[in-house]
Amino acid sequence: MTSQPNVSFALKAWDEKPYNEVPGELKMTRSSVAYTYQGDIEGESTLDYLMVYRPDESGSFVGLERIIGRVVGRKGSFVIQHTGTFNKTEVASTFFVVPNSGTGELATLRGDGEVALSGHAESYPMKFCYTFE
Repeated sequence: MTSQPNVSFALKAWDEKPYNEVPGELKMTRSSVAYTYQGDIEGESTLDYLMVYRPDESGSFVGLERIIGRVVGRKGSFVIQHTGTFNKTEVASTFFVVPNSGTGELATLRGDGEVALSGHAESYPMKFCYTFE
């Protein structure tokens, strides 16, 4: 089965702290984040981002996120790897399910997707294409 489900996520917690601070160099931060998911993915996640900010406050990030819950009714967990960019009003990222990271009924989950956001909202849409092998 391959699908492009209806998925939305909402921010539950965000804790961002600087790391690797060097005077005169770009700001680098580590963010510990929690999201909730609704739609074809139902559950909660924890995510750690590593971010770098340019002087204009745009930047880039990478992250690893563990989602625990259900995908179209199948229960388990899986990890996704994020790569993206941001500026003051927009975020663009792509992600993929880390191979062999699924547990339980999600053990054979494979997939990828993208997020394109503008502004702030209570929940955000996510494009996620997946298959169960």
